[in-house]
Amino acid sequence: MFMPVFPKPTLSTTMSAISGPIRTGRLTSGQVRHYESEGYLVFDQPVLPEARFDGLKSCFEEILADLPAGERPEAMDVPHFMHPKLLEWALDESILCLATPILGEDLALFSTHFICKPKGSGRRVPWHEDSAYWKGKITPMEVCTVWLAIDPSTKVNGCMMVIPRTHREARQGFSDYENVDLSTSVFGSEIVQRQRDDSRRVYIELQPNQCSLHDARIQHGSEPNTSDLRRCGWTLRFCSTRARFNDEAFGGAHQVYLARGRDLGGNVYAEPTRAYPEVLARRGMLNSYRNSH
Repeated sequence: MFMPVFPKPTLSTTMSAISGPIRTGRLTSGQVRHYESEGYLVFDQPVLPEARFDGLKSCFEEILADLPAGERPEAMDVPHFMHPKLLEWALDESILCLATPILGEDLALFSTHFICKPKGSGRRVPWHEDSAYWKGKITPMEVCTVWLAIDPSTKVNGCMMVIPRTHREARQGFSDYENVDLSTSVFGSEIVQRQRDDSRRVYIELQPNQCSLHDARIQHGSEPNTSDLRRCGWTLRFCSTRARFNDEAFGGAHQVYLARGRDLGGNVYAEPTRAYPEVLARRGMLNSYRNSH
């Protein structure tokens, strides 16, 4: 059973955000080398125990059903600020032990995001680097995303694609962007064609409760979902606590959480037991979610 021990916000803390037995990392040395070299890794084993995963999916379905009219399901960003119950899964040791072999034992949870493409009309995710949106906000830019499949994610329903090694090549996470059609895309900008090679793309196909991991600087995106099968994934973004989160740059529109170990960067951490509607308000998202689960 998940039994969190929650530290109060502080500039420095040595208290773990979770209790219970600490497991060693779940990745082999070969898998870590692949991640470091290629910028991504497919973990094709169950991430959570079956009952835990079923609980997460049930929680997601409730949040999805409560979305206000007109709210696109692809844009379910930072849902944990309204639904802190999600942190029971985000801070689960089964997930943290995927990130520790890459980032170390002292972990911060930076963000989560449900990217749910409805069947038949799911919008494409333009080619992008996550790091481009966080420049000046996280230093150093060492962020590992765990992309946990809620539904099957395949070529047919618009699975994620990555361009290997782009986290180490060319602009290394900070490409130039141009505008794209927001009516057919999840967001309105995309890496310019001359700075990417789509022919190198790799499709990341996953079954429910499997995941992939990717570096924040890698180029990635996905095609629209025109199939009759919904595609949803939950992204969980982790950093070493050595990273410094620039609170001034965030302007009160974000919070991070101590996930495991101790703080090494002088950061302030949020309280995982409470909701943060004021943070959603700063992001212009206060009306994006209803009810608290």
